Amino acid sequence: MFNDIGLPELLTLIVLGVLVFGPDKLPKVIQDVTRTIRKIREFSDSAKRDIREELGPEFKDFEFEDLNPKTFIRKRLDSDELGLKEIRNGFDLKKEMAEVTEAVQSVDEASSGSAPAKIDMQKKPETPAADGHPPYDADAT
Repeated sequence: MFNDIGLPELLTLIVLGVLVFGPDKLPKVIQDVTRTIRKIREFSDSAKRDIREELGPEFKDFEFEDLNPKTFIRKRLDSDELGLKEIRNGFDLKKEMAEVTEAVQSVDEASSGSAPAKIDMQKKPETPAADGHPPYDADAT
């Protein structure tokens, strides 16, 4: 649950706990919090067990984590039922972009008859008008 808490965060929590609750009450507060967390886990496990019993034996492999949409989609995409791994592995974006660039350059060469021009794919900022005012945009008003 708290796998990403490091030493500085832990020390900060301890100092904050001592300041808020005081050194005398802090052990009692920690016991109350751990007892509450334990009760919540027991309640959750009991509810899961009851739901599995109600669903019957055909859902014995049912996992509640599958109800999370991200987990559900990830499991479906990782399984090779749809053949998506083959499609994903067969698609090379750099190769496809190189082919498209080559095709565009060959069309430019054929139409102009000169050396291939380098295509600039970066977005350039618009230069303001000569009078220093930005161009008027009717849609922005």
